[in-house]
Amino acid sequence: MTQVRAVVFDFDGLLMDTESTSIESWATEWEQWGVTLDPDTFFVPHGGDVTEHRYQSLAAAVGDSFDRTLSHDRRTTQRNELNAALPLSAGIESWLNEAAQHGLTVAVASSSPVAWVTRHLAQVDALDRFDLIAGGNEVSAHKPSPDVYQLALERLGVDPTDAIAVEDTPHGVDAAHTAGLACVAIPNPYVDPARVAHADLVLSSARDCTLIDAIEGSTSRFTERSTEPGPSL
Repeated sequence: MTQVRAVVFDFDGLLMDTESTSIESWATEWEQWGVTLDPDTFFVPHGGDVTEHRYQSLAAAVGDSFDRTLSHDRRTTQRNELNAALPLSAGIESWLNEAAQHGLTVAVASSSPVAWVTRHLAQVDALDRFDLIAGGNEVSAHKPSPDVYQLALERLGVDPTDAIAVEDTPHGVDAAHTAGLACVAIPNPYVDPARVAHADLVLSSARDCTLIDAIEGSTSRFTERSTEPGPSL
């Protein structure tokens, strides 16, 4: 195996499919007001909380009758119920078992707040599988900024060349690469795999291969890309 000592996972849409429950709860809430959510405008090309932007869009579509408090309470109740039934994504538990078997450190680097990540990992009894969690509430800039990855690496005491990232979005891949990590992409259901083709390895799920094979494949390609000659001038 390569010198990799740590695997750093994104959370939303990767470890658990909170992206699907999010869009389902928003689409249902739009329907409650007699309007239709456009899924093509739902996801944004960066991490961080865009809740208020989404409420502003809904309010503009509904008009003066919109009640934000009612809408928020109803939507978050449904979202929380959906999230409570979520398991770990396919193949992730096997990867965590492999990491433990090989003595690899495992962390989360998410644009979501630490409390959000810990709450959901705890509900599937997976919180103790992670050595640390770095969250978006602890950094000044969200992905594609590398800040949260840099924070995770600093806390782990690991160089970027000794770790890989696992992501589900193009801006997540960008953040990992900017931080100097090789990156495996497992796109969530709302990301076209072509949009994460710049990752070092693209899988449909963690069941596609072992964690060790994912590490070997991604680091090998990352090294190749790093040594490729630039364009001739």
